[in-house]
Amino acid sequence: MRPVTATAAAVTTLIGAGAAAVAAGRFAGDVALKTPPGRPLPADRELTVHATAAGQVTLTRSLTSLRPGTYGLTGKDVHAVVGPVLDRAHQAADTVVRRLERVDRGVLAPGDKVRLTPQVYSGDPGSALGLAFREVRIPGELGELPAWYVPAPRRTWVITVHGIGATREHPLNLLEFLHGRQLPVLDLAYRGDPGAPRSPDGLGHLGESEWRDLDAAIRFAVRNGAEQVILYGWSTGASMALHACAASALRDRISGLVLDSPVLDWTDTLRGLAAARGVPGALLPLAVRAAQGQTGLHGTGLLDTSVPVTLHVPTLVFHGPDDTLAPWVHSRRLAAARPDLVSLHTVERAPHAAMWNAGPAHYEETLRRFLTPLM
Repeated sequence: MRPVTATAAAVTTLIGAGAAAVAAGRFAGDVALKTPPGRPLPADRELTVHATAAGQVTLTRSLTSLRPGTYGLTGKDVHAVVGPVLDRAHQAADTVVRRLERVDRGVLAPGDKVRLTPQVYSGDPGSALGLAFREVRIPGELGELPAWYVPAPRRTWVITVHGIGATREHPLNLLEFLHGRQLPVLDLAYRGDPGAPRSPDGLGHLGESEWRDLDAAIRFAVRNGAEQVILYGWSTGASMALHACAASALRDRISGLVLDSPVLDWTDTLRGLAAARGVPGALLPLAVRAAQGQTGLHGTGLLDTSVPVTLHVPTLVFHGPDDTLAPWVHSRRLAAARPDLVSLHTVERAPHAAMWNAGPAHYEETLRRFLTPLM
């Protein structure tokens, strides 16, 4: 009986180990796919406020706090905006002093735990920027989708779509610039966002199902006077724009795409999200398989589908080598595959979806040159 008993024990152990691996993989997949909107991404490391003074804030020194540019600073009940590192300020070995532009909400105090975020405005177009706007409801396949509509004279509309971990407040960074070009803007909230319908499985699909909400926004824009639309997406919002450009029944109304940090290979992004949330490396392949099983995500990235072939409009891509969630190499591949249509603007020292933050003036000038012939 001993060999039989030993075999049974071994089988039981294997089954137990297999079940544990499946459960661990499912957990890891959930960790990556359940990224709440409006929460800092896991790659955005926590910092401590060491001191504040007129027009400046002292933070823990790290690669994150030394990033160039302009960022939101968010913590419990506080939102502020910081500018560049102040070279003339006294810099200790373990801290860094940045310019404090403003405090929008709460009080920034020593000891606070904060994170840098690409989102520099809090509120809506009226409260944050003083722009006239309307809250509109867009009929979508899962229910009504809320959006902010900022009117302007031109007949070409810009539809903005945020990405992972963000909300429709993120595109406010560019709203004043777009309004200055007299372009109407429709800033969309899609499935899973506050006020929008929940995804049927409660998970994000990295743009593969969410793009249909963007398609609904295109239909809304055309019904309300848009002759052409420019799709402007960050992260998974950029993926949604590419899907819509390939598959929308109104794809002929799309005159251009602006893609910031596009998610072009969902497996790489899923692995990056899971790893940033502390999932061990050994579980990352299981996380990818679990996510595919849970969501039905295709096993191939956008570059290995018909999307590059069906791309038919001028496309501006902002991306850089420091993006750990949506690798820059895929944007380079897209630009190489369609040099006739795709312009890649490389941004150094910028994390995911923060290409504008690293250098707003240069970003906006590049964007102006791209948009001018499309208006």
